[in-house]
Amino acid sequence: MTNSASAAVPTDQASRYLQQLCKHWSHNLKVEFTPEHGTIVFPKDARGADFPADAIVTFDARPAALDVRIDASSADQLDTLKGVVASHLDRFAFREAPLPFDWA
Repeated sequence: MTNSASAAVPTDQASRYLQQLCKHWSHNLKVEFTPEHGTIVFPKDARGADFPADAIVTFDARPAALDVRIDASSADQLDTLKGVVASHLDRFAFREAPLPFDWA
């Protein structure tokens, strides 16, 4: 069963941040993106982890928000990726950070 969470992160720079995050992770992860949509595959064994399966993070840029969705193989992987995504987004959005994540 997939463990999922999503958040609409308020920002007027959603497309910019989506592209920065995707470019950043494209150096060592499988990434596909346009200015409006991006997907990143986090391998189950990334950085020494041992999760049941790969996770997918999806970004969708809207005019006033960046929609983020995480589909993970376990609750631990989901919690880990929530932190990873939030910290990386805050790094690129340092002028606005910390951005609010209301995970649902």
